[in-house]
Amino acid sequence: PKLAIIGQPNVGKSSLTNALLGEERNIVTDIAGTTRDSIHSYYNKFGKEFMLIDTAGIRKKAKVHEDLEFYSVMRAVRAIEESDVCILMIDAQTGVESQDMNLLGLVHKRRKGLVIVVNKWDLIENKETNTAKEFTEKIKRKIAPFKDIPILFVSVLEKQRIFRVIEAALKVYKNRQQKIRTSELNDLLLDQIDRNPPPANRGRIIKIKYVTQLPLKHPAFAFFCNHPKHIKANYKGFLENLMRKRFDFEGTPISIVFKEK
Repeated sequence: PKLAIIGQPNVGKSSLTNALLGEERNIVTDIAGTTRDSIHSYYNKFGKEFMLIDTAGIRKKAKVHEDLEFYSVMRAVRAIEESDVCILMIDAQTGVESQDMNLLGLVHKRRKGLVIVVNKWDLIENKETNTAKEFTEKIKRKIAPFKDIPILFVSVLEKQRIFRVIEAALKVYKNRQQKIRTSELNDLLLDQIDRNPPPANRGRIIKIKYVTQLPLKHPAFAFFCNHPKHIKANYKGFLENLMRKRFDFEGTPISIVFKEK
């Protein structure tokens, strides 16, 4: 599996890489944007094996002044494309910002797996019992409708819960790789679809006949029906929610297409 650590400058990406590898593989300073290149590190410890891609921080385009930084942004985008799962690091003190949303949109568009990591949680003072829960709900409201994503709270500096990040990322990788037999899909979904069929459109009664998984790198499913062009987007959302209830796709986008039968 290829795991890319992405996020804004100075959020702790290189520090996380170093903490996981147990060595100062990447130069870490307090100067934002120090890491210029994407660095690939092979990890093979504690029964876990993967490739870790540490990227340069991605800044807003208005702040990209020099060619070097421009190419760092391009490298980070390429790292997302190259990866299987992205670990998006967010600063607990600033929360989800517009640039984080842009990154999340890019990950979702490329149909990559995603884990959100809230770093510097140790710097949040007056933490009450439900602070992490409230923070999680706030993130999920911002990233809706794709909110079936693991969200972890860590302190890379204190090395708190950092190994859970890898466990979550590898679990998402497994979810993204899973192949579901056509018979199982139809047994579990068609009955629910019959009970909640697509709304008729211009007098056309729409009937979904069967569903099968497509041979792609991410979970993608074809629903065969008589009038595929007349199924509305909100019903597509209903089918995705139905699939997420039946199968564990946490952290990975699902593609749904309608084909004529």
